[in-house]
Amino acid sequence: MASAAKSRWANAEADTAYEEKRRREKEYREQKKRRRVLEKAKVEAAEAVRKLVAEKAAQTRIHNPEGLADDDDDLDGDGRPLKRQKLTPERDDKRRVSSQKERDDKRFTAKSEGGLLRLSGGALSEPCRSVERYEKLNDIEEGAYGWVARARDRSTGQVVALKRLKLDETDRGGVPVTGLREIQLLKDCSHRNIVQLREVVVGDRRPIDNILLVLEFVEHDLKGILEDMPQPFLASEVKTLLHQLASGVAYLHSCWILHRDLKTSNLLLNNRGQLKIADFGMARYYSDDESSSSSSSNSATAHHSIQLTPLVVTLWYRAPELLLGARRYGRAVDMWSVGCIFGELLTREPLLQGKNEADELARIFDLCGVPNDTSWPGFRRLPNARALRLPPSSSVTSSPSTMASIRVKFPLLTTAGCQLLSSLLALDPNQRPTANEMLDHEYFRQDPRAKQEAMFPTFPSKAGQERRRRRNTPNAPQRGAAAAELGSVDLAGIFSGRDKEERGAGFSLRMV
Repeated sequence: MASAAKSRWANAEADTAYEEKRRREKEYREQKKRRRVLEKAKVEAAEAVRKLVAEKAAQTRIHNPEGLADDDDDLDGDGRPLKRQKLTPERDDKRRVSSQKERDDKRFTAKSEGGLLRLSGGALSEPCRSVERYEKLNDIEEGAYGWVARARDRSTGQVVALKRLKLDETDRGGVPVTGLREIQLLKDCSHRNIVQLREVVVGDRRPIDNILLVLEFVEHDLKGILEDMPQPFLASEVKTLLHQLASGVAYLHSCWILHRDLKTSNLLLNNRGQLKIADFGMARYYSDDESSSSSSSNSATAHHSIQLTPLVVTLWYRAPELLLGARRYGRAVDMWSVGCIFGELLTREPLLQGKNEADELARIFDLCGVPNDTSWPGFRRLPNARALRLPPSSSVTSSPSTMASIRVKFPLLTTAGCQLLSSLLALDPNQRPTANEMLDHEYFRQDPRAKQEAMFPTFPSKAGQERRRRRNTPNAPQRGAAAAELGSVDLAGIFSGRDKEERGAGFSLRMV
């Protein structure tokens, strides 16, 4: 059979050579691309090593704040010392951090933001687990910054409290700063009178919209107990609760933390008589007490302090300097709230139930007296104090002092108790005692002594049974809201009719 005729246009050798040439060109391009990727990886690795060395040098400077160089890591390329970032300057009093061990315990870092210390720690050690490992039992309550439910760990059977962070749908910034602060602060705190954060869990579908804090479950909140009690706490029980509250606040202040929303609904009580401070949504770190003097907001001592928002603390527990618009304050605002809680423990009702900021200020002046340059130096320099119309000087002079008003309102309170309460409710923030000074007060050393926690009465737990009813009480201020401008407020008539009031308990004898 004759073979098939070859086409005269076909050239197998030329086609093979052309295909081989294209294959070699493709291999050359791929090798060139691989070399570029390898060179880029080498550059990135070198940059990562450089950053790691820089971070190590920064950590060396942090742990060696006295400026004593152990090696050449603190020198730049020219052999000059690197510029050191400053921490809060040490003070001459006993509150300063004097030793290297205490600095390590406080875990200071060199980063500062507007004069406030930034603490290391608070970071989650491992990725967040799923909320599905917990079985929801019942809702407890919904507050201004989150929703709380009771749940059980499926693996251990332990009952916990789940707090879901409330997110603003219109806010495109992600997790709110209040939630981030609460996580960081609770991770840093470890005290028997501070609620414990066990972990942070997330939902499976949209984790950014479903972040929950796993907290230890505490049976009661103090507000609910006070509302349901037929009789107020005994004097020994009040001292037990107040001493634990002061211990927790003293710990927070020693860690440079302001709670800024202390109230009875944020104080939890378990069935073993142990009180715990909760709800750190408005808490934050602060610097030192050079910023606490709101009356000297224009003075040289407060010149370098950071300005904070005055729109903090629930209205009924808000200090007068915050109502007057102070933007530099410290731990004295928490101590005012402790004084309001002290009065509420005695009467089972909030001490100063103002309808708004102006009414709250009038109630404060009615109880504590009208401020003047002697009792509260420099208060007129506060923003909202410039337009206040106060009573004439004659009415102010004849008005009772805070101590006398406390005696009238709490006739069964001892002299030491009246002194402590009047000092906590001092208008001048510089006159209020610190939490440590409160713990050493004579009130706690007098009879009746504080009742032992094991002997504290127990109460049925509403949180373990049903959803808590919403109470007709003010909520904490919303973040980002505008602070109230009091404007011109007339307080000239707050002492009208005082001359007809009885000044306290007593009796009279009639001769027959």
